[in-house]
Amino acid sequence: MGFMAMEQTHLLSKMAISDGHGESSPYFDGWKAYDENPFHPTDNPNGVIQMGLAENQLTSDLVEDWILNNPEASICTPEGINDFRAIANFQDYHGLPEFRNAVANFMARTRGNRITFDPDRIVMSGGATGAHEVTAFCLANPGEAFLVPIPYYPGFDRDLRWRTGVQLVPVMCDGSNNFMLTKEALDDAYEKARNDNIRVKGLLITNPSNPLGTIMDRKTLRTVVSFINEKRIHLVCDEIYAATVFSHPGFISIAEILEEETDIECDRNLVHIVYSLSKDMGFPGFRVGIIYSYNDAVVNCARKMSSFGLVSTQTQYLLASMLNDDEFVERFLAESAKRLAQRFRVFTGGLAKVGIKCLQSNAGLFVWMDLRQLLKKPTLESEMELWKVIIHEVKINVSPGSSFHCTEPGWFRVCYANMDDMAVQIALQRIRTFVLQNKEVVVPNKKHCWHSNLRLSLKTRRFDDIMMSPHSPLPQSPMVKATN
Repeated sequence: MGFMAMEQTHLLSKMAISDGHGESSPYFDGWKAYDENPFHPTDNPNGVIQMGLAENQLTSDLVEDWILNNPEASICTPEGINDFRAIANFQDYHGLPEFRNAVANFMARTRGNRITFDPDRIVMSGGATGAHEVTAFCLANPGEAFLVPIPYYPGFDRDLRWRTGVQLVPVMCDGSNNFMLTKEALDDAYEKARNDNIRVKGLLITNPSNPLGTIMDRKTLRTVVSFINEKRIHLVCDEIYAATVFSHPGFISIAEILEEETDIECDRNLVHIVYSLSKDMGFPGFRVGIIYSYNDAVVNCARKMSSFGLVSTQTQYLLASMLNDDEFVERFLAESAKRLAQRFRVFTGGLAKVGIKCLQSNAGLFVWMDLRQLLKKPTLESEMELWKVIIHEVKINVSPGSSFHCTEPGWFRVCYANMDDMAVQIALQRIRTFVLQNKEVVVPNKKHCWHSNLRLSLKTRRFDDIMMSPHSPLPQSPMVKATN
């Protein structure tokens, strides 16, 4: 390091020169690869297709139609300008009362109206990212820890750890039981932390799961509640994918367990829910994060801290009007589930045609794709080799399981709701071509080369040209012959 660089380092804080944000993860590297060479059907058909971003764009047209039909919901239209001054000047960090009421009602609606939420416990934050960090600040001191079942969302390393100094202790889950959380795994993780002199302050679960796309059943949720009460630690439930469940069984919120499972002990002061409108409504750019805590002290502290990440009153005003439109919300949620189910069937069906399986799931905006049988060796190094080929040669940004702290090599998260139907088909064609190519090239006595066979199955000449280009995957890729 040169003198000038060393001097600059000394002039900055430890946080400014640390890598605690976690941007060095393959999860974020895939985004960078996409940003450098983004796919476009006409301008850049050989670019990287973004399947590493869990965005929900399947229902954007419904929201756009509602906005066109309700111009008064915005303070920046002729119909809504009369409210501009009042809304633009409002600064109360409690938030607009109508916004908190609307969010509480929407949370109930996405959970089948089986439970209710108190608007006075709704605390705003800048997206789920801010909500998680504020919750961590409220519940733990630097050096203390949360247990987190693996695999888990890579952003948690940033959200809960970077500025708080809180540690994350993995709870081991694996494919032998479809990554289900067990009491034994919780006990093992808790005891390991204690043996390492780490004080565990809470358990963080994501339900529905990111990256698995699965939901926790009632038995598992009961186990979780019993465990945190037995250990006297907090429970943080990330439920930001609650309304992305598109088939049975339905989603069960931790709030339902508190209300209905009266035969198990539960101190409500230990339970906190993180929610947002980023996934269920497809509004990540609005930065609407919600903390819902049953603990009065946490609500009071979080509300004061929310000053650092408030949702703009313009956004609150618009969303309050939209979410209070019961007819729209009902139609939106039903259509969203229908479109997610259809996209899930199309994508997993396309993968199945070349023998690629996914973990059985019914929620989220992604699938947990199983490529274990295609690794050269059952190691994380082979997983990374394969991931690099998929990114740089097949040109699809998927996220390797190791970036989600999965210890079982060969799993990948693939997002399918952030693109149109044509992009999905092109992505499927690229994946099929890659798998079929690697099947063919390792069979020496095949009569026809893989190029000839592929031309029979590909629907567009453009994609055939792409895969015949010098960027086409090479035989020395880390894939091996598939057995089925």
